[in-house]
Amino acid sequence: MPTKTTTTRVRTNYWSMKKMASRGAFLVAMASSSSSAYSGARVSGRSALSLATASYCPTTSSIRSSSSSSVSAVFRGRSSSISMAFANIHNGRSMLASSSGSVSVGSFTTSTSMDRSSVSSSSSSTRMQTALLSSTSSSTEETTSSSSSTTTTTSSTPSPRRVKTASAQASDELVSIKGWVRTVRRQKTVAFVEVNDGSSLEIQCVLPLEGVDDATMEEINELTTGCSVHAIGKIIESQGGKQSVELSATSLRIIGSCPGETYPLAKKRHSLEYLRTIAHLRPRTNTISAVARVRSTLAGSIHAFFQKEGFNYVQTPLITASDCEGAGEMFRVTTLEIDDVEKLPRAKDEEGNMQAGVDYGSDFFGKAAFLTVSGQLGGETHACALGDVYTFGPTFRAENSQTARHLAEFWMVEPEMAFADLTSAMDNAESMLKFVVSTALEKCDEDLTFFGNFFDKGLKDRLHKLVNVPFVRLPYRDAIKYLQEEIAKDPSKWQFPEVEFGTDLATEHERWLAETKFESAVFVYNYPKKIKAFYMRDNDDDGGETVNAMDLLVPGVGELVGGSQREERLDVLVEKMKELDLNIDDYWWYLDLRRFGSVPHAGYGLGFERLVTYVCGIENIRDAIAFPRYPGNAEF
Repeated sequence: MPTKTTTTRVRTNYWSMKKMASRGAFLVAMASSSSSAYSGARVSGRSALSLATASYCPTTSSIRSSSSSSVSAVFRGRSSSISMAFANIHNGRSMLASSSGSVSVGSFTTSTSMDRSSVSSSSSSTRMQTALLSSTSSSTEETTSSSSSTTTTTSSTPSPRRVKTASAQASDELVSIKGWVRTVRRQKTVAFVEVNDGSSLEIQCVLPLEGVDDATMEEINELTTGCSVHAIGKIIESQGGKQSVELSATSLRIIGSCPGETYPLAKKRHSLEYLRTIAHLRPRTNTISAVARVRSTLAGSIHAFFQKEGFNYVQTPLITASDCEGAGEMFRVTTLEIDDVEKLPRAKDEEGNMQAGVDYGSDFFGKAAFLTVSGQLGGETHACALGDVYTFGPTFRAENSQTARHLAEFWMVEPEMAFADLTSAMDNAESMLKFVVSTALEKCDEDLTFFGNFFDKGLKDRLHKLVNVPFVRLPYRDAIKYLQEEIAKDPSKWQFPEVEFGTDLATEHERWLAETKFESAVFVYNYPKKIKAFYMRDNDDDGGETVNAMDLLVPGVGELVGGSQREERLDVLVEKMKELDLNIDDYWWYLDLRRFGSVPHAGYGLGFERLVTYVCGIENIRDAIAFPRYPGNAEF
């Protein structure tokens, strides 16, 4: 004979269920057939319910009890024992099954993560309540089953889907946004909260004060700039002109508070100089967060370009014994006890006599080691086997320079191409830059508009011109001629008015050529041999006075790319190394590339932070990297 089962409804709101779930346990009171009601958090007299050995598993959003667990209910002096078969909450379904009867607990849901637990409820109360309905009551969830069956009644409401503000579109869907508060404006009937989640500049959350629950009102009153929040509502078209959409929020909760009186970013505007002193917090500002997004897009598009062109991505060591540039501006790597100079091992000559300097034979690597200034030499080894390769990683220069163009630690993009000459390198560099800048214009429109409004009014026009106009290609001798003619008009306007063949172009010279003379990106090539690196190929047609090298100059920055055809002739390369007094023994492996199947090859290096400053229109390279390293600064 079929028997009726009792349905128990658990009513709560989203936020209270989240708090209950985070504790990993909850209490449910059960009643006898007399339709008595009991609170889940409190059961008076002898009536009680215990759920033994229950544990919460956040990865599966389930509450399990051991097979030996039992639930004992005592009602009005009459004891009955229910052997629990299982207790499980999973994907919005709640079930309590027993061998002697059927009790279903429904009308609440949990998603597969603690963060998205939700409960269908018309109440805004943060207390879990349990209503017990007998078979004769007017329950809307009454079910019929046989005495041996188990009946489960559930009402599942999905958790609001989390969206990123960069991709938010107006719809009737209930969504959630998580981020950090930028500003709060409270009026009589509405509160405006600007939230940034990192994917875009910000989104405005509009909270009608008459329509929110008491808990949300409490949170609104405690909001400060910098606190992290979770807002739920619908994305609607914005009523103002600042942004296209906004969040019409129905609830908001503070995840992490932020004391406004001590928060370094409480003020709305800060100088970039000040922000460098709090580099750990400056990504929360509009400027630095926009730089980070553009930087990310540029890095991804660089990889995309070279992969599209069939290049292999290779990784070269950061610790090296070779000076790629031959300039000696390298950071030393050592495990020797440098705090006590007297204990450092002294260098000796072949006869064992003490010499000036340190003996690094007992050091970690058995020789002097340094942080790399370039991945080029290692890249050449792969190019002479794989054809076309590129590296993309950090490099280090111990240059004692405090300019806005130099860093001690920066990232370099360095492609190397076998069976290639300087023209091949220039063609590739031009194609690569047009590709990555075009990608940034497409994917970072909001951020580039921001930079155009606050830093460089003509930014987008300049970037579009770089994409659409062919780069100028100018021999070094012609560049010197143009500069001499211009400087002669008024030498006092120039910091370095002395320009002749053999002059290493200064930033003011580079920028004049790119910004004034040609108003375009300019390749200057065939530089004097004496101002370039040892590995660059001599030009045979001018008696070896110049090398097959180039620099790419762009408006607003100056030099952005430097490259050359590499010297593939063993005898010529060895002679150049001797002229520069380089230790040939340190480069034995590099010379092997010329001994065994040497080929013409070329490559270049792109200073990634300089590219970021160029695309963003910012002036100081220290704002183009998360934690800038320069003389006197190694914080964070």
